Amino acid sequence: MKKCKITVLKRNFDEELAREYGVKGLTACPMLKGQVFYADWECPEGFCNEAWKAIYQYVFTLAHGGATQELFYYGDWIRKPGVAICSCNDGLRPVIFKIEVE
Repeated sequence: MKKCKITVLKRNFDEELAREYGVKGLTACPMLKGQVFYADWECPEGFCNEAWKAIYQYVFTLAHGGATQELFYYGDWIRKPGVAICSCNDGLRPVIFKIEVE
């Protein structure tokens, strides 16, 4: 099993949706700000548990050799083998991650 490098690429914040549905004072994700984490099958220390639930299947697949020679989803998503770009499931302030095999 290989390790995967998980890089926080971008934090988004949807002001329009936050105004309508979010609690007062809501801002971009306070947990993840440009860090790099390493993982195989277990959530890395300091990583958001909710974000992990959203991305762990990609980490698990890459760590176990899947999509390293071929592309995810028949080549209609990411053009580079061994890489996944995905996000957490926070609809108001999603964080975008790059996952790659180390």
